Amino acid sequence: MKNYGLDLHGEMLLGEYQSQQHLYLKLQEVVKKELGKLVKKSGMTINTMEFRIKEEASLAGKLKRKGSKYHSLQDITDILGARIITFYNEDVDRISALAESLFEIDWSNSVDKRKMHEVSSFGYNSLHYICRVPKTLYYDPELPQLNTIRFEIQMRTALQHVWSSIQHDIGYKSEIEIPMEYHRQLSRLAGLLEVADDEFSRIRTSIVDYRRRIQKLVHKGLLEEVPIDGDSFNSYMAIRPFDKLNRKIAAITQAEIQEAPFLPYLKVIRQLKLKTLGDIGRMIKEDSDDAYQLALFQLGSTDIDILSETIGLQNLCIVHNLKTGRGKPGLIKMFEAINGIHPQNETLASIVIEQASRLSFMNQ
Repeated sequence: MKNYGLDLHGEMLLGEYQSQQHLYLKLQEVVKKELGKLVKKSGMTINTMEFRIKEEASLAGKLKRKGSKYHSLQDITDILGARIITFYNEDVDRISALAESLFEIDWSNSVDKRKMHEVSSFGYNSLHYICRVPKTLYYDPELPQLNTIRFEIQMRTALQHVWSSIQHDIGYKSEIEIPMEYHRQLSRLAGLLEVADDEFSRIRTSIVDYRRRIQKLVHKGLLEEVPIDGDSFNSYMAIRPFDKLNRKIAAITQAEIQEAPFLPYLKVIRQLKLKTLGDIGRMIKEDSDDAYQLALFQLGSTDIDILSETIGLQNLCIVHNLKTGRGKPGLIKMFEAINGIHPQNETLASIVIEQASRLSFMNQ
């Protein structure tokens, strides 16, 4: 055993640690697997999930500083540690609920440092659980000690973690260690981070509420009240407003309709100056017949048997482009939005102009 300058009791605990490495490795495997599986099932997006077994030198340092307080190795609860970093405050509570559902929590040694954060105090805090693996979750008769070893789970937000890392980097522990001037500056920054954490949560909640409201308006058909943006456009696409036109176009050659992303057309919709989902609905109502006639000229002499489900929207946009006087330049811009900037877009626009020239509205 390497000489760390420990007393006899410390050396005994360190020897015990060395003989139980296999237990901690197995425990880490079990905790990582079960916790990771439950977090994935919850659908929660987290920043990071880290696991570590305390290194021998680190444990020796701890024993040298305060080894007398530990009667046995099992009194040291952070030899195995897990750290889960979330993006939002409320997700720390969600993670804690998952941990409570999986493990036995040693409440007397667990601590929610967030609740200890007094107005005059300094620093960012996190939630610490001391846990055991219950036999109902995992039990190996050859390793019964596994269910008696305690381990620590630290849960905090990404900003809390950044702040903790900065504190550690500058070696700051209390206002006594640095001049009051710097303490005040750091306190102000800590306050800003705390406000930022709260604001991120508030904004996320507001966005979720907005998306739900938009979805309700779309499903109720109140499209005039819904401005066009990424969320509202996706909600509208979910009710498949172009299916009727698509089926009619596909019937020209008995083609199969293949799934395709609609999002590139959001830029086209904006180019056409459509402001609400109601505007798209009117375009469907007013331009579908012409969009179908255009498809007849495009497909009537072909045997194409697979069509993109964006075909209806594409032809609607072409017709609307032409009806509003945007002409060939408008079509080129449209194809650039869909396909990217490419020399062939001008050729494609010319072909479409020639096809559309036989439409009745072009000859009025």
